[in-house]
Amino acid sequence: MLQLPPKIVLASGNKGKLKEMSAVLADLGCQLESQSAFDTPEADETGLSFVENAIIKARNAAEHSGLPAIADDSGLCVDALGGAPGIYSARYAGLPSNDANNNQKLLHALADYSGNERSAHFHCALVFVQHAEDPAPIICEGRWRGTLLTEARGENGFGYDPLFYVPEQQCTSAELAPELKNKISHRGLAMTQLMAAIGTMAAAFEGDN
Repeated sequence: MLQLPPKIVLASGNKGKLKEMSAVLADLGCQLESQSAFDTPEADETGLSFVENAIIKARNAAEHSGLPAIADDSGLCVDALGGAPGIYSARYAGLPSNDANNNQKLLHALADYSGNERSAHFHCALVFVQHAEDPAPIICEGRWRGTLLTEARGENGFGYDPLFYVPEQQCTSAELAPELKNKISHRGLAMTQLMAAIGTMAAAFEGDN
């Protein structure tokens, strides 16, 4: 079985992300703690990509917690809007972050689009650092394509999930069972890659010793 550190800090205070990712790591005997448990200040997300911001957040959480850290930077990229809201997804309608306001702004922006013009994808960049100054962070990315509805459907998930329709499942992300979403979503795909990458790293380390 893949061996992970017994405790890892998640560079986020988002309860939805913590719940999703904890479920995956729990099966591997690893406890995921929110950075808020260590009074970690929010990182200044000055990057221009999901990967850059994920690295910034991971290093910040590791520095303040003294633990290995996982950071997720993800968002919704809408084709008709040139990739917006993108890295600004969580604060699309301004701060403090508000899912309902973000969804309303998105619906307004897409009011003149229909059908295939409403195509979009969720993107996730997932970064793991062993410590704050880790020179070789593990970086994994996942992409989940779909279309955007004109009204919200479903009670599960968070963020833009109620508007994100998944053709293969014939429902929105917010209508999926959490277990299925964790397997097929952008974050689920990135997590699968991350677990494999950490396993390869651990095996190489054992081989060297």
